[in-house]
Amino acid sequence: MTVIILERVPVSVRGELTRWMLEIHTGVFVGSLSALVRDLLWEHVCDQMREGAGFLIYQTNNEQGFALRSCGPTSRKLVQVEGLFLVRIPS
Repeated sequence: MTVIILERVPVSVRGELTRWMLEIHTGVFVGSLSALVRDLLWEHVCDQMREGAGFLIYQTNNEQGFALRSCGPTSRKLVQVEGLFLVRIPS
C-alpha cells in the first residue's frame, strides 16, 4: 500500500494522482502501486507541486515495515536514526 499526503499543491497535481490512487480526503491519496510506478509518480508530484509539500509512505521490508519520503517545505521534518524514521516538529 502506498499513501501520499499533499498540502498546498495545484489542483491539477491532485487530479493527476486520482488516475492512480483514491483521494480519501483532501490531499490524502491511497493506492497499491508497483515500486517503479510509485517512484515515477512521486518524482512527477515533487516536480509539479511548486510551493506545496508532501509525504510519501509505502510498505517496505525494514524494522518499521514502512518508509517515508518528504518533498517541499513542511512543518514536520523526517529524521532517520539507526534505520528508524522519526518526525521532528521544529519549535
